[in-house]
Amino acid sequence: MNKRWTISEIREFVEKNSDSKLLSTEYHGFSQKLQFQCACGNTFEKTFTKFKNKNQRKCDVCQPPKESR
Repeated sequence: MNKRWTISEIREFVEKNSDSKLLSTEYHGFSQKLQFQCACGNTFEKTFTKFKNKNQRKCDVCQPPKESR
């Protein structure tokens, strides 16, 4: 069974595993987009699943999206 994350656990994960900062204050599930602030100062939105599992931990300027095939 998958672990249910709380907003404080997500904030702790973000602080330990990236240079970004979590701006969102609520978390309602894996499909919800969360607001982050990149180390460069830009804000961006990602789901926690993409942030955690797909290493998308920076804004689109610092980490451009991969080209589709």
